[in-house]
Amino acid sequence: MSQKTALIAGATGAASIRLVDVLLADPAWSVIGLSRNPPKSAHDRLAYIRADLMDGPHTRKALSAHSGITHAFYTSRAPFKEGGLEDVEGNVAMLENLIDGLEAAAPNLAHIHLVTGSKWYGIHLGPGQSPAREDAPRHMPPNFYYDQQDVLADRQQGRQWTWSASRPNVIYDFAPERVRNLVPTIGAWAAISKELGVPLDYPGHPDSFNALTDMTDATHLAHALKWIATADTAHNQAFNATDGDFFRWRHLWQRVADHFEMELGVCRPISAEAWMADKQPLWDRIVTRHSLEAKPLGDLAAWGFLDFLTNQRFDVVSSMVKIRQAGFTETVSSIDKFIEHLARYQDARILPR
Repeated sequence: MSQKTALIAGATGAASIRLVDVLLADPAWSVIGLSRNPPKSAHDRLAYIRADLMDGPHTRKALSAHSGITHAFYTSRAPFKEGGLEDVEGNVAMLENLIDGLEAAAPNLAHIHLVTGSKWYGIHLGPGQSPAREDAPRHMPPNFYYDQQDVLADRQQGRQWTWSASRPNVIYDFAPERVRNLVPTIGAWAAISKELGVPLDYPGHPDSFNALTDMTDATHLAHALKWIATADTAHNQAFNATDGDFFRWRHLWQRVADHFEMELGVCRPISAEAWMADKQPLWDRIVTRHSLEAKPLGDLAAWGFLDFLTNQRFDVVSSMVKIRQAGFTETVSSIDKFIEHLARYQDARILPR
């Protein structure tokens, strides 16, 4: 059996935690996680190293002792503010520093995979092609995803390694360590609404409530990344990587209302971030009454992220035809999986029932 060693850059992020799990479930893989603040490892095929990808010499030195790396997954991102312009120069520099370090350290490097996202299609700017296909025209820059993929494709020319990229949309999971996650955010919105005795209103525009959208379960994404990075049919190209399902927000909202035994409310185009600003005392009472983990509301729910998504007044759907034709056929029922994760937050006593 051919042994593979994966380097995961940004190893504690949304796209990578389940990738670690999926790779380690296969005895053919070992994993090296790269992070600015690496956790401890209790697995004999998992090691973490500390590196700041903004610092090229530091990254190169951190990788120099790891000559056995065969595959690299880039899941990092420079700091950003929800909905704003992102740092093109910083994001490109981070990727280039990683490539420099890998090429210097790993003579048997076979593949580098780049995780981007559906903002490739300009969903942060307004409606575009729907369903979005991988060959859709680019929007007017800046968009650091474009620069990163171009750098990766250019650097691959004449090399023995190949590249690929994935484009998930709205990664969701049971991930208590991560705030930017729709599951606890919507769960906290529902719990606070229930505590106040009001129906489960939708804090967004009616056009958004009725629009089609999709998401990407983190474990499903991990299976897709593993496949893309190793399949001959996936080399040197990009793939959409969603659940392969789509839904309307009103369908998800009804299921969440049912799960919390609440009445479904109406659309109220308000800012969740603004309306939740004074709710910490109420959340403290919920925590005490239900014996929940004492977690500040701001460490549980990303209200700005919710505002961004519930005000997209157009369909956000990615075509999965290309990756299916290439050979990856797994799918996930997004709403069912979302409710499953919601229940895990309740079982962990992070959200009330």
